[in-house]
Amino acid sequence: MSGGKVPLRLVAVLAAAAAAVAGCGGGSIASARTPIRVVTIKGVDGPGPTRYDRVRVVKVGPASARHVLVLVPGTSAGAGYFVPDAEDLVARLDGWQVWAIDRRENLLEDDAVLERARAGAVSGQQLFDYYLGWLGDPAIQPHYRPPADAQVGFARRWGMRVAVEDLHRVVRAARKGGRHVVLGGHSLGGWITTAYATWDFGGQAGARDLDGLVLIDGASGQRAISRAGARRALEDLAAGSPFLSLGGAQLPWLTGAFAAVGSTLALREPDAPSLLQAWSLLPAPVKAPVPATNAAQFGFAVDVDTGPKNLAEAQAHLGGLASSGDPRGFRDGGYATVRRAARSLNGIAGADGTAWFHPRRLTLDAMAVGGGVTNPAQKLLGLRAEHGADVHVPIYALETSLLKGVVLKATRGLARRSHVPARDVTARRPQHQGRPLRSDLRRAGEQRLPQDGRAVPQATPG
Repeated sequence: MSGGKVPLRLVAVLAAAAAAVAGCGGGSIASARTPIRVVTIKGVDGPGPTRYDRVRVVKVGPASARHVLVLVPGTSAGAGYFVPDAEDLVARLDGWQVWAIDRRENLLEDDAVLERARAGAVSGQQLFDYYLGWLGDPAIQPHYRPPADAQVGFARRWGMRVAVEDLHRVVRAARKGGRHVVLGGHSLGGWITTAYATWDFGGQAGARDLDGLVLIDGASGQRAISRAGARRALEDLAAGSPFLSLGGAQLPWLTGAFAAVGSTLALREPDAPSLLQAWSLLPAPVKAPVPATNAAQFGFAVDVDTGPKNLAEAQAHLGGLASSGDPRGFRDGGYATVRRAARSLNGIAGADGTAWFHPRRLTLDAMAVGGGVTNPAQKLLGLRAEHGADVHVPIYALETSLLKGVVLKATRGLARRSHVPARDVTARRPQHQGRPLRSDLRRAGEQRLPQDGRAVPQATPG
């Protein structure tokens, strides 16, 4: 460890922060003066042009903090979606700073017009036209031009090794000056956290750099994909797109663009008639049944009760459409507000809340982590998550009811293999208003990974 165990009082704070990510964050308690800054850290020399050998880090809280919580996002998620919870965390806990990571795939996004819209320099209509409107009207110029698969074939090798080695550089930066570092991840980020803690760095486990682990609705258990399944998945990857396509979208970037545009409209022009609802290409299951505002259309699509099942990976407990109004507004009444959900997906200047391009190789490699126990698939894929018995740090895990015990089981298995004392392991399923929490930004599929490789999901949530 970098020195000292996680303070006991952090457990309660992490419970609140983790629960907010997992589904019950209300209004922020953070001060408007909470320091937030986006920096770039040099990553490992990886496949592809050197301009992608870096990661962005959103630092929330005072630079003088002696403790740093590094948070890793899940599938198709970006650093920005941690910001509301990070603000709440540093407001409650003196001496802590939160670092949220954008993996290198976030650098593939074109966020120029999005940044201008955040600043109020372009209208909602201009934002919509640039990223989405042109799909139904080729006359719209200029417009977003996503990279073709042939241009980014190198991303087929952006797997766990690249993600962990990039993360290693972030952790080393966080440790400078003798600071204490806790590593945490949400959903697939929990699998990456497990991989990092058990990774072999020159004969030593990655956990030696850390003072604790936080696993939020995600952790790798000992069961891993078979070698034959991993080989079939590699063959499938070589013949297809480097990226996942979520929610049945044929274009991998489309879900991220929807999230960016919808959340920006909900924040910048919340009461205006919905531009997305009026778009002829908006899928019917996502469209509000009555004329709605930008905020209401966003809330309808994202709420767990009204959003389509195939978009469950990006839904929240928010409330519902107002009972009257033309256009109809949104009535908050869930675990979070529609504004907070929009902030999470929208992120901040320099780091939005989604990743428009999620490497399929990273999801495949996660299937082979196996709780840090060497297995044939790891050897095939060139992974080094082999120190599952050397994670000698406190572990905090939170699981919503959606995961049906798999995160808690994986956490206890890791603790048992590493002989972590029971007093240093907190694995719980929280309650909110007497009910088990479901996930706010739900990422279910990765916890039920196929073992034979026959159906490696194109849209593994995380």
